[in-house]
Amino acid sequence: MTETLIKPAVASDADRLTALIQDCSAYRGAYAPMIAGYRVTPEYLARHEVHLAVRADDDRLLGFYALITDPADLDLMFVADEAQGLGIGRRLITHLLDRARALGVTGGIRVVSHPPAEAFYLRMGAERVGTFPARPPIGWDRPELRFAL
Repeated sequence: MTETLIKPAVASDADRLTALIQDCSAYRGAYAPMIAGYRVTPEYLARHEVHLAVRADDDRLLGFYALITDPADLDLMFVADEAQGLGIGRRLITHLLDRARALGVTGGIRVVSHPPAEAFYLRMGAERVGTFPARPPIGWDRPELRFAL
């Protein structure tokens, strides 16, 4: 595989981030309500710390994360289906933690996880701290985790 770069998102990335979310196979079937109609907007990108993982040779989007800094929350994290298992998620989490520290975030980063992603976050060093209760349109409880800083 070619080199992977992690770089800040810009307004013109909004549509491709939305497409990555909507194409994610982990949100088909019962999990589809979590992303139904969801769009990443240029305004969202201007307000939050959003970073992309892209292929260096062609800028193809491999994944991204969105950090809300006050209070610290991993709002979004997606890895493209074809990039699963290549270490992209690990690189994004490492970058997220480094970026949060550089921004002066203290007390950790909360993650309300997609249930199938909980094991990934635990492997990356997050700790389970509770359960986020179901709220329409999402009809199931979700794991609540925290990354210490």
